[in-house]
Amino acid sequence: MTTSGGLKRNPTELTARWSGRACAAGSVLEKISLVPINGVGSGFCERLAPCLEERFFHKFAIEKPLTLSPTQANLTRGQFFLNTVFNRLLAAYPARDGFLLGIMASDLYKTSHPFIYGDASDTDRVGVVSTFRLRPEFTNEAPNDDALFQRTLKECVHALGHSFALKHCHNTRCAMYLSHSVFDIDAKLTYFCDACDKRVRANR
Repeated sequence: MTTSGGLKRNPTELTARWSGRACAAGSVLEKISLVPINGVGSGFCERLAPCLEERFFHKFAIEKPLTLSPTQANLTRGQFFLNTVFNRLLAAYPARDGFLLGIMASDLYKTSHPFIYGDASDTDRVGVVSTFRLRPEFTNEAPNDDALFQRTLKECVHALGHSFALKHCHNTRCAMYLSHSVFDIDAKLTYFCDACDKRVRANR
């Protein structure tokens, strides 16, 4: 990968550095559960899991799909409220071990934003990413499964970064940059910049 300074970073070296730190500290990294929601297939999450494991070195597990009733959405907006999704995830997996990350096909919003690609709560240990606006068809582009996957991966890294208490980054290439459109997402890397990488390691 390419770092924020333009230098090439070897993912194998990064893996060794993180693994060595975890072993040296004698820590056991907790599980992160991916939950397919409302039309996202388990196979899509199974493809995401190893990519996320490479970046976070947590064990990722795929949970059974969760279906949210249309009656739980804001009928006027045709969107699901972020906290509603958080509460449904927490209720569906009360005895979870670790962090929950939902991947949903429905559109999302929160009080301060008319729409969001995703978000996470480090307090409640839960996050969600919506693929609704990540699909190329949403911006009148031709369907492209690889573009959808890469955009979803970046937003998953972004949401999990929030779960490790990372704030938004001003580096437009960093996964923690706040994307206002899919064009911002396409310009980002699927990794953190060096500064955010150091912060997330310090927060482990």
